[in-house]
Amino acid sequence: MTTTHDRPPVVAGLLLAAGGGRRLGGRPKALLPHRGRPLVEYAVGVLRGAGCEVVHVVLGASADAVRERAELPGCVLVDNPEWPEGMGSSLRAGLASLAADPRDVDAALVLLVDQPGIGTEAVARVRAAYDARDALAAASYEGKRGHPVLFGADRWAGIAEGAVGDRGARDYLAAHRDAITLVDCSDVAEPYDIDTEADLSHLD
Repeated sequence: MTTTHDRPPVVAGLLLAAGGGRRLGGRPKALLPHRGRPLVEYAVGVLRGAGCEVVHVVLGASADAVRERAELPGCVLVDNPEWPEGMGSSLRAGLASLAADPRDVDAALVLLVDQPGIGTEAVARVRAAYDARDALAAASYEGKRGHPVLFGADRWAGIAEGAVGDRGARDYLAAHRDAITLVDCSDVAEPYDIDTEADLSHLD
């Protein structure tokens, strides 16, 4: 049985886009230009293209500017005032927002805004790994776990409890390694991050 309800499962996209780009001169990552639009728009398009009809976007650095400059129709925008504490605070804020969504979300598919090398095909593969509300899945690249990751709703409380600093769900995933379904995406995606000035060469 794929869900506790007599309906298709709702696998929501959760985009973490709060980073301030400290090593990029303080330019918020969500607003970095990519293919003529802010990077956050590109990432939302990836999630939607992979089949996520429900998308929550966690904003932090320059949140007001992101709201003004990025076109994110239909997305739930989540403000995380604690974003300087690290990715863990954004993950907690995003999971709390999904838990309150009236559409009764069954799983969160978590993508990072600064990984544009991960496109629709990789995200769709991980989304397809959903099989129950305790699902736990992640993309892998050359055998190494990466993003996106999928968290069934029954696991959100435990993940949020351990999401501190920049570790996000790393400790939870390490403790539940045997439960993770790894989905090889090496042939369709590159999991680089946009962290430094040199990394900007990946954007176009």
